[in-house]
Amino acid sequence: MKVMPLQKRGITSSRLALGCMGFGGDRDQTAYTKEDILKAEKAIDAALASGITMFDHADIYRMGKAEKVFGEILSSRPGLRENIVLQSKCGIRFADERNPHRYDFSKDHILNSVDGILNRLNTEYLDVLLLHRPDPLMEPEEVAEAFNTLKEAGKVSHFGVSNMNSDQIKFLNAYCSKPMIVNQLHMSLKRIDWVEQGVLVNQKAGTSVNFSDGIFEHCRLTDVQIQAWAPLANGTYSGRELDNPSESDLLTKELVERLAKEKETSTEAIVLGWLMRHPAMIQPIIGTTNPERIQKSQDAIRQAEQMTREEWYSLYTASRGRKMP
Repeated sequence: MKVMPLQKRGITSSRLALGCMGFGGDRDQTAYTKEDILKAEKAIDAALASGITMFDHADIYRMGKAEKVFGEILSSRPGLRENIVLQSKCGIRFADERNPHRYDFSKDHILNSVDGILNRLNTEYLDVLLLHRPDPLMEPEEVAEAFNTLKEAGKVSHFGVSNMNSDQIKFLNAYCSKPMIVNQLHMSLKRIDWVEQGVLVNQKAGTSVNFSDGIFEHCRLTDVQIQAWAPLANGTYSGRELDNPSESDLLTKELVERLAKEKETSTEAIVLGWLMRHPAMIQPIIGTTNPERIQKSQDAIRQAEQMTREEWYSLYTASRGRKMP
């Protein structure tokens, strides 16, 4: 039986992970409320009840409030930390009065960011730290020094990246003592007409899942866990009312709903199951805080196992508006 790369390393067997970007209220500096904490607790409980034990953060989510809310919940529940896997990301710096939006993989920024993450989460260590998107000015020697310092201090157990191609991962691995074990990519059934590669934009015919650029093969050969962020595409095919939908969106939505009805499951399970059917053992990071939607996602594991090649390609063709080249 195939298992995820993370499971091979004994880190987690959670086929789905919960993204915590929605925790903590508004995307500003206003204080979070008791209601925000309660909302996060309900999402966490729904995830745990659904077999999800991995939680994904970033230092920028809700200006740090997402991690603070999660940290409050950890503090109020002794024993929870040792039963879950915590992952966070650093490297994005927002624009301010003096500086532009930028990426920062300098040693000092990585070290300071992790200290802030641990403080907000009320934990002594992260299971996984990801570099949040590529930094064109990255000095790999500095990243390696930062990672070694964090590993030796017991602050981070494993490291990975997000939105990187195979050459960028190889470049980092050439300098780091431990290989990157995660690559978090923007992937969903929905066609997306741009793909970020650092600060560049790839204008090739358009999907966020590019099956011909070698990243899947590289990750499979090196046991890098591919994670999918925004895998439900904001509910495009699983309940959200569409504004000015394309013909392919309408056809895909209709097909997803038909398959869900035939298989007596949710539309969320079909959409996620499509990603998870790929032999790379993709791990979707679902970003909803809605307990019902989290529970509906659980059946994606079964749907992935049962999805036929014909069903997979039918969904691909409908969503892209064309057959695979």
